[in-house]
Amino acid sequence: MRRWIIATCLWLIALPAPAEVYTYVDAQGNRVFTDQPGPGNAKRVTLAPGNRMSANPGGATPQTAPKKPEEKPLFHYDMLRVLVPEPDASVRSSAGELIVSVTNEPTLQRGHHYRLLLDGQPTADPGPSPVFALSNIDRGTHQLAVEILDEHGRIVERTANQPFHMLRISLAQKRQVKPCTLTDYGQRPECPLADKPEEEKIGIFSFF
Repeated sequence: MRRWIIATCLWLIALPAPAEVYTYVDAQGNRVFTDQPGPGNAKRVTLAPGNRMSANPGGATPQTAPKKPEEKPLFHYDMLRVLVPEPDASVRSSAGELIVSVTNEPTLQRGHHYRLLLDGQPTADPGPSPVFALSNIDRGTHQLAVEILDEHGRIVERTANQPFHMLRISLAQKRQVKPCTLTDYGQRPECPLADKPEEEKIGIFSFF
């Protein structure tokens, strides 16, 4: 009997929503459910509304997480190097001055900038010029490197460290190489006026 009731309930659930259900007791005293009016003692069964829910209530559009803007891939240069000075070059400058020039292929892209590093530290803010003027570099061996940065400040290319040697000649050494003459004082940095010797005064009696 219990199996019959369960089967009947499953059958009722499987009926289409608009179908009507009738019930009656047959000659053997069994309760019968059917979608047909059946014999005269059949009664219509009022069904409670089913617990149905739309998979998308209200027709709302499913919310999706906003996509993150895709970053532009890094642009790569075929070649980037320090043109001047040459690797392992010796630079002579009493003021420690140096002109650095870099070259690259292809040409610098729009929004990209150069940044020169001296001993691993930036010498100035990034800029579009491939020529850098440095001064007051200490005597000794130093390392140069150049970077190319894109519009987002990302390093696109970087050269390896390139050594050079700064030879700062002292004023005394310059005077040894080329001694000061009377006309050089006040004209050459190594010949200041304070070091100019006094001119010998020629007296009138020196001729007698």
